[in-house]
Amino acid sequence: MNILTIDVEDWYNCDFISRDFNWDNYEVRIYKGIDKILDELERRNLKGTFFCLGWIAEKHPDVIRKIYSHGHHIGCHSYQHELSFRFNRKEFLQDTSKSKNLLENIIGQPVNAFRAPGFSITESNVWTFEVLAELGFEYDCSLFPAGHDYGGYASYGNAEPAILHLPNGDILKEFPINFTKIAGKNIVFSGGGFFRLFPYFMIRYWAKCSPYLMTYFHPRDFDPEQPVIESLPLLRKFKSYVGLKHAFGKFQNLLDDFDFITVEQANKLIDWTQAKMLKL
Repeated sequence: MNILTIDVEDWYNCDFISRDFNWDNYEVRIYKGIDKILDELERRNLKGTFFCLGWIAEKHPDVIRKIYSHGHHIGCHSYQHELSFRFNRKEFLQDTSKSKNLLENIIGQPVNAFRAPGFSITESNVWTFEVLAELGFEYDCSLFPAGHDYGGYASYGNAEPAILHLPNGDILKEFPINFTKIAGKNIVFSGGGFFRLFPYFMIRYWAKCSPYLMTYFHPRDFDPEQPVIESLPLLRKFKSYVGLKHAFGKFQNLLDDFDFITVEQANKLIDWTQAKMLKL
């Protein structure tokens, strides 16, 4: 099962370090980036789940309309692209509901899938799932089922879809990220910096070995001409800008070599009566 997801954010939205939210001051590149992805998927008649920032929906609603008009599944990626564990419960509710309402007002349909920025739902803030269920979400794609820079969720077990049983009695269907191990380090090869860093033959091999593949790409991954955020620490800067020149070609190769579906399509294919269950 190979799931295609795109995180809809502009090149400056990825800065978790300086937390500079004066985004109106930055060059807008999201239109060109989204068009590049949509054209490629349209050519192949592929659909994906697009996790969209509420801030993008508010400032650039035509981007969301265009994605939806191409028949893609719209998900929520928070409003401000802040790491979830930096919020308390009230703040997370406000941020997420604001984004969900903005997206639903644009597409005229319920938004039922969520992904936290930076896979930042951890074992210390599982109350976020209760908020998501309260807001009407059915699917979550936020968990990193191992140790991670932003905490991770090591007790999750194997990277596979699961039903989360929440303390308040609600349930959510979880579609976690997957990874491979190199020298004891968890490497997410299906998107982001490591996808751009490693040669494609290695990406293809790891993907072939993965019965469940959750991808996550961003428009900025395929934009070698984007400005550089100079305030980023050296390692973070390397991860953010390595491999931009050849990333889109690798993306095209991945689409050639594998069949992809949306989160909603994956939901219909899974026998949830046989799926893993986690009590939180």
